[in-house]
Amino acid sequence: MKKSYRVLLISSLLSILSLPIFAQANYRKMENYKIFYGWAHHFPQDWMVLRQFENEGKTYLMLVNPQTLVTKIDEQSFYEVKPMSMTEARSYFRNTPYQKALTKAEKQSVAIQDAGIESGVPKETGISLTADLCPSHRPLDKRIFTDIFNEFKKVEQPVPVALSVTGIWMRQHPQDLEWLKQMQAKHEIYITWINHSFNHRVSSKAPLKENFLLEPGTDISYEVLETEKAMLKNGLLPSVFFRFPGLVSDQQLVYRITDFGLIPVGTDAWLAKGQQPQAGSIVLIHGNGNEPTGVNDFIKLLQSKTQSIAKKQWLLYDLRESVDEEFQGQ
Repeated sequence: MKKSYRVLLISSLLSILSLPIFAQANYRKMENYKIFYGWAHHFPQDWMVLRQFENEGKTYLMLVNPQTLVTKIDEQSFYEVKPMSMTEARSYFRNTPYQKALTKAEKQSVAIQDAGIESGVPKETGISLTADLCPSHRPLDKRIFTDIFNEFKKVEQPVPVALSVTGIWMRQHPQDLEWLKQMQAKHEIYITWINHSFNHRVSSKAPLKENFLLEPGTDISYEVLETEKAMLKNGLLPSVFFRFPGLVSDQQLVYRITDFGLIPVGTDAWLAKGQQPQAGSIVLIHGNGNEPTGVNDFIKLLQSKTQSIAKKQWLLYDLRESVDEEFQGQ
């Protein structure tokens, strides 16, 4: 059994103040997208560089604040930059919450299912909601988002939710994606976008050790980087989180993912499987229309917490801050 992550929660006011003010740009003429590690400085903040690419004659960096796990895209010319190897960069930022989270995830890498961050034990009750958008012919289950907004709008707005998105889903559901972006633009929800691989292949016959991303011949670089590129072309900001399709991985695959600078996110409460959320749970539902049972269970959970939500005794928490707070001061 994995050791639970201890999560300290900060106020919803700070959550709102930490949110980006401007919408994410669409980088539709992206070229030379690549892994690029290093240190970047623009007073007063040090950033870790994760990616580099070009768009319309300018060079851009994907950066992560190693203290808060917040990512951003910015022009390289605005920063003093020192390229590093991944090993050098992780050593340089070793005392930050971001690097401690990567290391913790690697220590949790042995299990074939559900490697990575699973849960926390906050001082107050509440959860971090994650919804997976795997390839599906069905439309987005919009009830999730309209119901959480209606329940929380008087006490917490925008409402934080983490969405694990695949490249195939983005390609097949442009109207649903635009609907989600509009909810965020209206400050009804705030989305942390999690990389969920591009293809999300799955076999009904293959054993877990040869299934999902463990399928022989899988190109992990393509699965990770093409998803990030699709996010950026669609105006989404990639986070530093990754969710394994089917929650299936092995130790080698976990290290491949952390070598991209990404933190695996699991769950201790997959609602459709009957797992009940506890205080601090990272809850998993599927928002792609394929799992109505899990969505129904989540809506029932919301309805049961109406009074607690009104009293701010049961809230949704930003996944980045949950992880960040775990490692502050260690």
